Amino acid sequence: MDYSASKDFILGKLERDLSPDLYYHGVHHTLDVLATAEFLCVEEKINDYDTLLLKTAALFHDAGFLQNNLNHEALGCDLVREHLPNFGYSEKAIEKICGMITSTKIPQSPKNKLEEIICDADLDYLGRDDFKKIGDTLFEELKAYNYLKTREEWDTMQIAFLEKHSFFTESSQTKRQSKKAEHLAQLKKSMQNT
Repeated sequence: MDYSASKDFILGKLERDLSPDLYYHGVHHTLDVLATAEFLCVEEKINDYDTLLLKTAALFHDAGFLQNNLNHEALGCDLVREHLPNFGYSEKAIEKICGMITSTKIPQSPKNKLEEIICDADLDYLGRDDFKKIGDTLFEELKAYNYLKTREEWDTMQIAFLEKHSFFTESSQTKRQSKKAEHLAQLKKSMQNT
């Protein structure tokens, strides 16, 4: 498996071809998920082979946005099946990667440890200090695609999402849960004051 070449391939494609309206789902998000997935692999003591598969899944997890913003997980798996054999990935490895990508579809549905890690990496910002900054980019993206119009709609959506969301790995629960709860409390407080 030539992970390095597959990384160069997909990052180049994302940089060239993603819509400029993807304020949240841009290359910066892919790189953030990749870095978080790598960190969680160390924390959760994942072996080198599975770490490589997970890193590959992180790179491709939103690649479906190259085609459209609906069913991007399934479209990302199509890209994985089309291109990863060229980089020496086996059919078994590709199916494992597709399982990880598919598990990130909201509501998240991980079936194993690797899928739990990518799900937590994908939404890691929910429990970080840059929550508002990153959330604002998602709000701008949703407005650009006419899913939302007002800040009030956005805050209502965020509250509902945060109330339903759970981190899966012990590492994310330990490091991110309390900050996520703070964000939820702040959102509820600001909604009461409007």
